[in-house]
Formats: sequence, structure tokens, C-alpha cells
Amino acid sequence: MSNKQAYFVTGTDTGVGKTMISSLLVRQFAQRGLRSVGMKPVASGCEKRDGQLISEDVTQLLAASNVDLPLAYINPYAFEPAIAPHIAAKQAGVQIDLDHIQSAFQRLQAYAEVVIVEGAGGFYVPLDDEHDIADLALKLDLPVILVVGMRLGCINHALLTAVAIQQRGLTLAGWVANQVDPDMAMLEENLQTLRQRMPAAYLGFVAWIGPSHTTDIIDIVSELLK
Repeated sequence: MSNKQAYFVTGTDTGVGKTMISSLLVRQFAQRGLRSVGMKPVASGCEKRDGQLISEDVTQLLAASNVDLPLAYINPYAFEPAIAPHIAAKQAGVQIDLDHIQSAFQRLQAYAEVVIVEGAGGFYVPLDDEHDIADLALKLDLPVILVVGMRLGCINHALLTAVAIQQRGLTLAGWVANQVDPDMAMLEENLQTLRQRMPAAYLGFVAWIGPSHTTDIIDIVSELLK
């Protein structure tokens, strides 16, 4: 296992469990004795705490990390409204700078052996008038882990996103199925179809267990390192 590893976590949509899976990855790498940290380059829906804007996503990543690093590196851009990042940035009069995010990422890598970078929303969520999450993943040049929200329509969303990731020249390291609809019809059949058609490793399935998932269900790291 290399001393320095990093992955970019994206999703088929917003609210599909990217933070849960990202936190799980950070925690599992930490359990292997590696200095591991989560990064959320752009976060919306933040609350002010002790004079700083912080999101629940970032709070979860911090709780999973075993390296204490500045919030400015972990979450370079934080916005209060729970809206699309490019709109929140415009309202705040802020330009999201990919070079600045890359610099923060490199600082995290200087202190941690593993950095898990969580995107915002889906793969093509805009960051400004010209750039989107896909551009950020390309800028950081990281293998991508796709979180598939298991609900009606997930097959189309997953396959389109997988194609988009590969068309940008990025490596799709694997995908995780996360059941976001407790009443999803034909869950097993949909999962089987995805396992047959997705052009990447299947890393595991997270079953619906209520509004708050446990963060210790599947061993993603072992599957990644096979």
C-alpha cells in the first residue's frame, strides 16, 4: 500500500450518501493505522459556530479523521445558504478558485497519508460560470469513487455518471450502492443490473436502516485495495 493515497468521492445526485461513504473511508483507513483526513472543498448549507461557517458534512468528516488540520484546508469554501455552490458563491461575492483548492489539498497531503475528497452534489454540479465538480476532480487528478443512490432511476443515473467520469479521463476506482429509498421496488434486481453493467469494481451495499445510517457497515477499503 502506497504511503500517500487519495480518492475523490462523487454521487449520482445530491443526498445519496457521499458524506457517509467518505467518512467511512476516512475511518477505515485510520483503523489501518494511516493518518487519514477528509476534505470538503466546497460546502453549502453551513452554520456559524465560533465565528466560522461549518457544514454538517464537514463535521462528520472531522469526526472520522485522525489528523487535526486547519479547517481552511479541509473546507476552503463554505457558504451559508443550502443552495447550489455556484449560486451561493455568487451571492457571497466569492470566486471559487480551483488552484486554491488544489493548494489546500496539497497541504493536507503533506500531513496525512490518506485524503478523501468529497464533492458537492453530482459530478456536473457547477462551481462557477465555467467550471464544475468534474473539473475539480480533474484538477486534483484523483481516482473517483461513485456513490449510487439506490432508488427509482438509479441505473440510468449511475451509468451516465460512470461514462462522464471516464470521458473526462479519470479513473473510476469503484462504486458503492447506498439504499436511500427504504421502499425501493426490485432493489435486488436493480443492484444486479448495476453490478453487470457498471465499468468498475463494486465496493459494497449499504442497506437502509433509518434516517441515520451506521458508519461501520461495509469494508470499502479492502475492496479498493484488492
